[in-house]
Amino acid sequence: MNENKIYSLLSLCMKAGELITGEFGCENAVRENGKVKLLILAADSSQNTKKKFTNLTSHYNVKLLMFGNLEMLGQKTGKEKRAVLAVTSDGFADKILKLASEL
Repeated sequence: MNENKIYSLLSLCMKAGELITGEFGCENAVRENGKVKLLILAADSSQNTKKKFTNLTSHYNVKLLMFGNLEMLGQKTGKEKRAVLAVTSDGFADKILKLASEL
């Protein structure tokens, strides 16, 4: 149930312009200190991608959430498969984390 709510929030976040998708865009956004409030990493992404973004978020002190899969993250944001999403809004990030903690 909460999984569907998170996907709905991601769709809203995308429409509001508060979501960055794709590895390159997300990596650059994380490096801009303070811009990314939450990084979402697909659970079925490659080990290299997981390691890269786990280290990056740790270094820049950005919250990281392992959630969903490549197919669904892409589908719910209107894109192809996506391994990484960056939420740039405090409100959306807080709500997604709250719902994820109840899974």
